[in-house]
Amino acid sequence: MNQPRVFGTPLSPSAIKVMLLGSGELGKEVIISLQRLGIEVIAVDRYPNAPGHQVAHRAHVIDMTDGAALAALIALEQPALVVPEIEAIATATLAELEQTGKITCVPTARAALLTMNREGIRRLAAEDLGVATSPYRFAASLAELDAACAEIGFPCIVKPVMSSSGKGQSKLDGPADVAAAWEHAASAGRVDAGRVIVEGFIDFDYEITLLTVRARGADGDVQTHYCEPIGHVQVAGDYVESWQPHPMQPAALARARAIAGLVTDNLGGLGVFGVELFVKADMVWFSEVSPRPHDTGMVTMATQVQSQFELHAKAILGLPVDVALASPGASAVIYGQHEAAGIAFEGVAEALRVPGTDLRLFGKPASFARRRMGVMLARAHDVQTARARAKQAAALVRPVKA
Repeated sequence: MNQPRVFGTPLSPSAIKVMLLGSGELGKEVIISLQRLGIEVIAVDRYPNAPGHQVAHRAHVIDMTDGAALAALIALEQPALVVPEIEAIATATLAELEQTGKITCVPTARAALLTMNREGIRRLAAEDLGVATSPYRFAASLAELDAACAEIGFPCIVKPVMSSSGKGQSKLDGPADVAAAWEHAASAGRVDAGRVIVEGFIDFDYEITLLTVRARGADGDVQTHYCEPIGHVQVAGDYVESWQPHPMQPAALARARAIAGLVTDNLGGLGVFGVELFVKADMVWFSEVSPRPHDTGMVTMATQVQSQFELHAKAILGLPVDVALASPGASAVIYGQHEAAGIAFEGVAEALRVPGTDLRLFGKPASFARRRMGVMLARAHDVQTARARAKQAAALVRPVKA
């Protein structure tokens, strides 16, 4: 049984220091949750004035895929926990530092390494754990991609093995689409621009995110908790709307939890995992997992007793968690719409007059048309009303060039 943590004071010798690698909108909320517990937080990102930089005790700008630079920064700051918040990180360096006892990585360096690469996590789920997934092949050249698509069949989806939020994804309807999909994937892949996954289509009814939380119980042993399922709409692989709870048949929910538990138990560690699943009737297929809070889970800031960010902060610190639902709710994304730095937003007061709504503007220093700049949250007595409120309010927030 692990000894309980003694919580100190930030910016003092007693402080518990946590370093976030990646400080976007999700990291920003994790930082806020950590600071409410008196944690000293160091925010790291590849560009200055990232959302998490604006609320952390200290901020650093480095290329996190540069293993030497990452190791030097960790040696400088000496954090108690290193928390990857994005995929584009030198995960091999984290694994080496963890193996030599120099860091504790959340949830584990192995989890970060496997999930950064779609090939690693897909092979783990399908080949090692025997979990149902879509049919898939990997390709490292245009010729291999041609062959893989022919084997999987059309339509199919091509994704870089290393990317996030739908970047570099293409839907292919026939052989004529292969070359353009290869170029698109290569231009958007993070770290490795030379390898893709081809996924066959699944005839599913809906897809969900099942937030799965590994946290210590009163006896010190790790227990697995499941939030209510989150439904979502994606466009080009990027989430635009989510809601909680998404209704599921009991057998499908039990199967979804079993898959999520199997995958996250294998990855190990503590914290929130965003497990993405496809569902048709009682059948469930594994899609992906993020070993951290999930973008679709921003809805939990409106729906749960403890948001996914509070759950992550508490779990990684060894504290009890509460995954209870407080209210049905929904989220709707606000895009930048403009290519500009330091944009402004009109219509905020008007949007917040929609009943049951709240707003998060992320504070990203630069905008582009499809960059996520904010999210509207809504709660209601039922999901349908919450979704309508979130979309109505989000449409009233108008990004403008300052």
